[in-house]
Order: sequence, then structure tokens, then C-alpha cells
Amino acid sequence: MMSRLDASELARRLARNAEAACRHYLSNGHREGRYWMVGDVRNTPGRSMFVRLIGPEGGKGAAGKWTDAATGEHGDLLDVIRETCGLVDFADVAREARAFLSLPQPEPQARERRRMVQPAPTGSPEAARRLFAMSRPIHGTLAETYLRRRGITALHGTGSLRFHPRCYYRPDEHSATETWPAMIAAVTDLDGRLTGAHRTWLDPDGFDPVRLGKAPIDTPRRAMGDLLGHAVRFGVAGEVMAAGEGIETMLSLKMALPDMPMVAALSAAHLSAILFADTLRRLYIARDDDPAGDGAMAALIERASADSIEAIVLSPTLADFNEDLRMLGPDALRAALRAQIASRDAARFMAEAA
Repeated sequence: MMSRLDASELARRLARNAEAACRHYLSNGHREGRYWMVGDVRNTPGRSMFVRLIGPEGGKGAAGKWTDAATGEHGDLLDVIRETCGLVDFADVAREARAFLSLPQPEPQARERRRMVQPAPTGSPEAARRLFAMSRPIHGTLAETYLRRRGITALHGTGSLRFHPRCYYRPDEHSATETWPAMIAAVTDLDGRLTGAHRTWLDPDGFDPVRLGKAPIDTPRRAMGDLLGHAVRFGVAGEVMAAGEGIETMLSLKMALPDMPMVAALSAAHLSAILFADTLRRLYIARDDDPAGDGAMAALIERASADSIEAIVLSPTLADFNEDLRMLGPDALRAALRAQIASRDAARFMAEAA
């Protein structure tokens, strides 16, 4: 891996060739005077982001520096390479920058390995990994606001959630690509390896009682990658775990059971197929009040029983647990759940909320 000094030198060399770099990596933009104008750092058409083409090598007004006036994001041309190429590791960013600048690679065999980075196949696990890596923690973002407005205020243990300010959304193969802010959730296997990602596109204009903060688009939730058997995880499963379909459902349960490990399988079909850890002895199933949810619950109970795992169904008072949380309040939700879970688990997992 390159040192900070090497990274700075690469950034300076890119800045000396700022216009050429912009024409290559931000091809949907154009030059206006001393700046290159484009929609954002991911090469979306538009005018909100500007890259300074002319300026000193460092300090205020340096060439190669960019700012997105719409989001407040800023950075240098190494960041542009990372975002437009969908790269995760800095070593790959440096390799791409050196290739663009026609510089020798640091390893002797680099000439044989040199390649322009190819985009990951749409919907693949690699595309999911890149999306999650390009997103940022939810603290202080619209994703945090969205969850809080849905009554979910206890956000400890939510490292599997991130925020992307301009996540691509395409209604169908015949439509133009749009960008919306989105909450990004990591889908992982039992060993914690990221296999997929889930996107919840959010409404930047506020929260309403119909869409509950989701963007005004046809399908504001979509998953990608290898999902079967895997889930969005909150905590590490031991002997006891709760499982359900939706992220908001499980985070609502966590408001009452803050220490219980939980997983969101993202759909009824995937809930019925979640993989069990070898240590699991008791499984709480958050029931969704619909035919698909009932079918998933029955299949999961059957699978758990075959593995000698005790399965206990948790039922909401209203349509779902998030509605219980929002409409009835956390105390009522906690009381309803206390009556449904094993007494030893109430003492163990409700201790902080009692």
C-alpha cells in the first residue's frame, strides 16, 4: 500500500493534468472558464459539482480540488477516480491513477496486471460491496433522520447501515437513471462477509404519513447481490436471535429488546431461507400480518424444529411492529413483547429498557 506522501504526489500529478482527468473520468461534464462542471463525483450529468482546473498546487484554490454545491461533498481527483470507477481499496485507486498518468507501477509484475478498472456487473455481490464502501455512516445524515421519524431512536449497533446521498435508481430498462438519497444496508453471511446490499431510497423533501419518508418512486426498496440465506444483521447471533422481514421492523423490536441480536431477511421468501448459526437455540420470529408472512413463518418454524431450535412467534398489535412503535409508543410495544417472550429472555434482553 502506498504511503500518504505517495498519495499526495499522485494527487498533485493529477491536478497538473486536471482537465484531461476530468475529460476522462467526468465525461458527462464540460469546461466553463477555470472550472469543470458536472452533476456529481459519480459523473452524473448536471452542474452542481465544479472541479478547479487552474490554481496553485496546494492550499486554498488548489487545482484538482472539487466541491459539490448540492451535497457539500468535496475532495481531490483521487476521490473522483475512486467514485467513478467504483473502487474500494486505495491500492486500486493508486493503480488506476498511475495507469492514467502513464507512470510505472510499484511492483515488478505490475505491467502484466495493469488494466483499466471495469465496472462490476449490475446487481452482483461485487457491485453491492462497492456501493456499501462508497456510502458513509448514517450519523448526521438523512438516513438517521428517516429512522428517527419512524420512531427508531436507539441506533447503537447499526453499523450495517450506511447512507449514500446520490444513489442510482432506474425505474426500468427503458427509463433514464435517476439519483436519490438512500439508506444502504449490508447483507452478510454468518461469517460477516458482505454478499449483497439493500437500498431504501429516501425523500429529500421530508416525511409524510403515506410514504413514511421513502422517495416518491415506484419501488423505493430494492436488494442486490447474493441474498439467499443471508440477512442484514444487528448484533452477532448467539443462543438467541430474532428474525423478520423488514429493516424498520427489526429496528423497532430493538427499541424494546436493545441487546437481542436481530436479522432482517428483506422479504418473506428470504426469511424462510435464513441460515442458522450453530450456536442458535431459540429463534424469535417477527410476524408480518399477511399471507406471505404467514407462509414464511410456517416454513421457518419447520426448519428450526428440524434443527432442534425453539421457535417463538412475535405478533404485532397493529399491522406491524413499526406501526406499534409509532402509534402506541415504546412502552406499549415493550409491554406487548414482554408477554410474548420467554421470561429469562425478558430479564436478559430487556434489562436496559425496563
